Amino acid sequence: MSQSSNEPSREKNRWKGQPLSTWELWKSRKIVFVVDMLFVLAGTALYALGVHVFTAPNQIAPGGVTGLATAFEYLTGFPIGITVALVNIPLLLIGFRFVGKSFFLKTMVSTAFFTFSYEVLFRAIPVYHGQPILAALFGGVLIGAGLALVFMRGGSTGGTDILSKMIHRRFPHLQLGRIVFLIDLVIIALAALAFRNFESAMYAVIAMFTSAQVMDSLLYGMDQCKMAMVVTDRPEDVSRVIGEGIRRGTTLFEGKGGFTGSSKTMVLCAVRKSEFYKLKRLVHGIDPQAFMIAANANEVLGEGFKPLLEKKQ
Repeated sequence: MSQSSNEPSREKNRWKGQPLSTWELWKSRKIVFVVDMLFVLAGTALYALGVHVFTAPNQIAPGGVTGLATAFEYLTGFPIGITVALVNIPLLLIGFRFVGKSFFLKTMVSTAFFTFSYEVLFRAIPVYHGQPILAALFGGVLIGAGLALVFMRGGSTGGTDILSKMIHRRFPHLQLGRIVFLIDLVIIALAALAFRNFESAMYAVIAMFTSAQVMDSLLYGMDQCKMAMVVTDRPEDVSRVIGEGIRRGTTLFEGKGGFTGSSKTMVLCAVRKSEFYKLKRLVHGIDPQAFMIAANANEVLGEGFKPLLEKKQ
């Protein structure tokens, strides 16, 4: 009997080549979902901690809805966590329409947990009143690390992060940190007017720049790789030991020496930075006279690295 068209599709185990059972598929998806939520909660906690301890007590608006809430608390005394939750309601509805159920659910959890963390969980933690530059730097580090943890699992902390995520989906070549930074500049200017303190805007820019650098380093820096081109008289052997030693594919193509005029076969390979030293040892073990050119690659997409396109939830 043929399989019903409405039965859930089965994903294949890439190593064994066997389809997963319905129970195994359901279980694997639940595990991924739980891991995603743990990352979202941890990232949100770091974000809330950075705001509570460093930025808000020193009149530094960290951008986004949180920055607006910081300025609003300064003017009215209304709690930041509650303001963030109230402002995020219409933005979450927009997010549900444009980015789907999974993103909406993770963002809703993050928004609720931010309010809980800021108003309840971290209430007893002492805040930092001191050098504004230190508050901006350390607050930016915590905020950037928190945003990176949330973003890397397909979530958001709410507010303008939803807008940033939608822009990133439309223009994937733009890094998320840069998008968030540009949006936050406008909010920082508005907050400076509320504080009536131009220096607070300067410290906020420092906090946001630090946050963007930390976030981009966590989101993109860990994927930085090396692209190596090896000119050798034993290309087949070099290609073989690379495949056996570090399990990386290679590409062979013909070249010609500009000085000698002799034909050469070159080996092209992409590896992670942690694998590059082993690659050099393997190549040297086969051909100590080999000529290698290495270049940094910010991203490598495809088999063995990141997928070429993000799977839709």
